[in-house]
Amino acid sequence: MQHALRTLALVVALSAAAGSTAAQDFVFGWNPRSGDVWVDQRLGDVNQYGTRYREPFIDEVTRYYGAPRDFVSDLIIRQRWAPGDVYYACSIAQIIGRPCRYVVDEWNRDHGQGWGALAQRLGIKPGSAEFHRLKKGFVPTYDRWSRPIVLDDDLRRDFPNHGKGKPAGKGKSPASGKTSGKGKSKAADKSSGKDKGNGKKN
Repeated sequence: MQHALRTLALVVALSAAAGSTAAQDFVFGWNPRSGDVWVDQRLGDVNQYGTRYREPFIDEVTRYYGAPRDFVSDLIIRQRWAPGDVYYACSIAQIIGRPCRYVVDEWNRDHGQGWGALAQRLGIKPGSAEFHRLKKGFVPTYDRWSRPIVLDDDLRRDFPNHGKGKPAGKGKSPASGKTSGKGKSKAADKSSGKDKGNGKKN
């Protein structure tokens, strides 16, 4: 009897592990190697959000990072890209003023050394102003998702009052992807990827 129970427990445990693996069965595996531990952690969290709330995630990348909706959906659904990889590719594209598809093609061509190496090849060096803009971009995204975010020391200087309370009714409902407030805040506009001179189509 005890042997049968142990066997059943093992089968249940293996099934749960297999389900977890299947949920994270991304085409490139998952190892972002951005060169920044904080960024790597946020990208892992973006994976969780994007997997659970696919439509709000696609809405975010389409609306604020300028990527075509069909393209983002194809990456996530058919090509099995990790949401964190999609988000970071389109974030990098926004910083360098290129279409998201361009960065995706670069990643498909050579991703062996991770996002940090690719970002450097595209002109975003560690510690540079461009890299700092990449990190800052997470904050308004998380705010729109109404998702908590822990800032590192660099970002606390940029967002000294972040997390100290904000008006209710702002941000998105994760399940619906709808904006619950009356439009975007000025901070969200500035971080939306609609900078002057960056109106390129992807």
